[in-house]
Amino acid sequence: MEMEKKLATLLEKAKQEISEAKDLKEIENLRIKYLGKKGEVTSLLKGMKDLSPKERPVIGKKANEVRDALTVILSEVKGKREKEKLEKQLAEETIDVTLPGKSITTGQPHVMTQIIEEIEDLFLGMGYQIIEGTEVETDYYNFERVNLPQNHPARDMQDTFYITSELLLRTHTSPVQARILEKHDFTKGPLKMISPGKVYRRDTDDATHSHQFHQIEGLVIDENITMADLKGTLELLAQKMFGKEREIRLRPSYFPFTEPSVEVDVSCFKCAGKGCRVCKQTGWIEILGAGMTHPHVLEMSGIDSNKYGGFAFGMGPDRIAMLKYGVNDIRNFYLNDQRFLEQFKRKG
Repeated sequence: MEMEKKLATLLEKAKQEISEAKDLKEIENLRIKYLGKKGEVTSLLKGMKDLSPKERPVIGKKANEVRDALTVILSEVKGKREKEKLEKQLAEETIDVTLPGKSITTGQPHVMTQIIEEIEDLFLGMGYQIIEGTEVETDYYNFERVNLPQNHPARDMQDTFYITSELLLRTHTSPVQARILEKHDFTKGPLKMISPGKVYRRDTDDATHSHQFHQIEGLVIDENITMADLKGTLELLAQKMFGKEREIRLRPSYFPFTEPSVEVDVSCFKCAGKGCRVCKQTGWIEILGAGMTHPHVLEMSGIDSNKYGGFAFGMGPDRIAMLKYGVNDIRNFYLNDQRFLEQFKRKG
């Protein structure tokens, strides 16, 4: 048959051209020329429509044999040319095996991630759960469920970004606690949790404030919880973050969701309480706020405040990092400046 002869001729022609190809680019061009969608094999087979039904299977089989043969020879010649190219490179290039290798700089967690993980590890060791919540919250859980009803003056300190009249970017991680309080089964044990995450406030973007920052809040609810439990927990936290010699003091304060409420200071880790620029000559540095959980907060979650009580605390990892490392501008944490971040390389 005439088409069968054409396929045989095409095969011999292609074999000759492929065997004479000098480089990989030429081999690829020949592959496209013969086996591509618009290649010579495909073009030749367009004439199959004029063949008889008896001839078509014969020509189809022959065409497949041609394709297979060309694929094999293309692969063989390509392998030879690749080997020749490598041997040529090795012959031309001189490698000095005595030269020292180039060290690869390994990455590291961001300084804020390091601080948060250090705090999480401490509380995990004390049997706390780590529970994260959504950054978009409802006004009800963000404010009302933590004893900040509509028009409460304390809301002014937590002015935030509203998405709708009811949806907002959370100003603290307290909504996580409110939601967990609703679900926790106290017949199975006490509630001990911390809730880390990003929070948002319409705050002054100066050296110590940012519209977005991190917060870690803690909550413990059980029977017979006292202020002594709170003090012991926070003392352990201060010593973990700032050194074993640190002491804390509690000053009366006001928070709508705790009663009584306290501001927590740590003895200055720069001057050991003698007075310096860091502690403004007082010997103490304020690090967080805390207090005993307000009975109304428990009652809104359906918890008997006569039987159960507890404490809550909230800290800013950003502030702790600034104090611990002597950073005077919170914005440095978010600039992605490698010269700044490399100072906090984790040991080990």
